Amino acid sequence: MDVLIQALVPVFGLILLGQFLRRIQFPGDGFWPMAERFTYYVLFPPMLLYKLGSAHIPASAYGDVALVVVGMGLSMTLILAVIQWFTRWPGPVFSSVYQGAIRFNTFVGLASAGLLMGDDGLSLFAVAVAINVPMLNLLCILMFSVVVGQGRPKLASVFRTIVTNPLIIGSVSGALWGYLGIGFHPVFARFLEPLSSMGLPLGLLTVGAGLQLKGMRSASMPFLVSTALKLVAFPFIAAGLAWLVGVEGLLLQVVVLLAALPTASSAYILARQLGGDATLMAGIISGQTLLAIFIMPLTLGLLG
Repeated sequence: MDVLIQALVPVFGLILLGQFLRRIQFPGDGFWPMAERFTYYVLFPPMLLYKLGSAHIPASAYGDVALVVVGMGLSMTLILAVIQWFTRWPGPVFSSVYQGAIRFNTFVGLASAGLLMGDDGLSLFAVAVAINVPMLNLLCILMFSVVVGQGRPKLASVFRTIVTNPLIIGSVSGALWGYLGIGFHPVFARFLEPLSSMGLPLGLLTVGAGLQLKGMRSASMPFLVSTALKLVAFPFIAAGLAWLVGVEGLLLQVVVLLAALPTASSAYILARQLGGDATLMAGIISGQTLLAIFIMPLTLGLLG
């Protein structure tokens, strides 16, 4: 537990610092959206390329990660469908509950994986990102088309969104680089290394700056259900699936961490664009991120 606390305190400390800086308007409101875009498009892809390209991941790990990650997404989707059968929430409300229970914050995840499990854990987590992000994008867009009534999703648009995602580009490129054993020239490595070091701290600061604490005033039963599923139930579901397929060791830790993360801040953008309950989504994102400070060490500690 001490190791968990020592690793996670810096992660959430940077998030809280970002929120504090945003509240005192330093260095200005216009800085934070640009910093988030800069981190997402410029810093993260080189970091993923460098970490994955330098890692030595056995080929079998890719199949194991894919099997568990896909199982996690489908299992939680089924659970949420059953809950909606009984609750009959309006489509926009359910869309926010769904995103809150199934999506994960990549910035927090990569930083936590690196601090808890070192470069090997971070590399395995990046593999999970490469598999999970396209699947979750597809599931969420299909969900919106069903429950919010936005019509049939355009597959070409969905495909373009996935293949142009910087996290996917960085993860897939890094995985191929490492699998082929190309290695990095010392000059190229010295170029990528500082970019890798910049990405996570700045990313965590932007997570904190993006929290909308006013949205938590709308906390209600949908908020509680989404948060309980994401921060408490999902890690145990992931651990159970991993046990069923024989996943253990570092890979098990990566899978449980992935499930225990608070939901993604990008879920707010999708809610706003596709007719979801954006106010509820903002409350879920902010509430989960703050509650994760206390809940993540407990769940990760219980599940080893």
